[in-house]
Amino acid sequence: MQGFIAVYLRELLILKYRFKRQLAGMAISPLLYLITFGYAMGDVIRFGGHSYLEFLIPGLVAMGSMTQAFAIATDINVARFYWNIFEEFQAAPISNLSYVAGEVLAGMTRALLAIVVILLLSLPFGVVLHYGPMFWLAVLLNCFVFASLAVALAMLVKSHADQSLLTNFIITPMAFLGGTFFPVEKLPEWAQTLLSFLPLTHASHAIRASSLGQPVHSADYLVLVIAGAVFFWLALHSVNRARD
Repeated sequence: MQGFIAVYLRELLILKYRFKRQLAGMAISPLLYLITFGYAMGDVIRFGGHSYLEFLIPGLVAMGSMTQAFAIATDINVARFYWNIFEEFQAAPISNLSYVAGEVLAGMTRALLAIVVILLLSLPFGVVLHYGPMFWLAVLLNCFVFASLAVALAMLVKSHADQSLLTNFIITPMAFLGGTFFPVEKLPEWAQTLLSFLPLTHASHAIRASSLGQPVHSADYLVLVIAGAVFFWLALHSVNRARD
């Protein structure tokens, strides 16, 4: 437990040191999306009786929680390749489980902060959504899924440059194809089948349904739980291999 807290507090101290810059980075992209897509087309395009802005904000929440949770991988790799912090963790009496749990929770914390920023930015646009327990459960599960994936992949890359490739080939396509900016149901059935394997598709669906007061599907939450468990196990396995 002490090792887990130590890892988590270290990441919080880094976040505190970069807090203003982090907030600016978390705010700029959602604000641009809200203005260019949501505000400009908010009354032109409607999905299921809701304006595009009402459709877009839950998608931004899903995408923001994914990207910010996954961003913990960059900090891990900087610590590994430039500061040699991972070697210090290897020498310290900290279990692999404590290390993984601390990094995952740090990624989730960063993602939740980004969600708060997005929700605050959406207030001036006058959109009223429902932020009940099922909404936050979907957000937490999405954060857990991609923070766990971030730790797993951060242990596999061989250089800091490889990390950007992972982002370009995994996170960026998922951000645009996971039901964030358009309904997946509008695509052909074969495309819907392929996109159903993406965790973000289920996260977007669960977050949007709960925020719009629509019935939620337990299958979406089940997929996120399974994906999170698998990625957390992969993260633990990757750290075990890296420390051997």
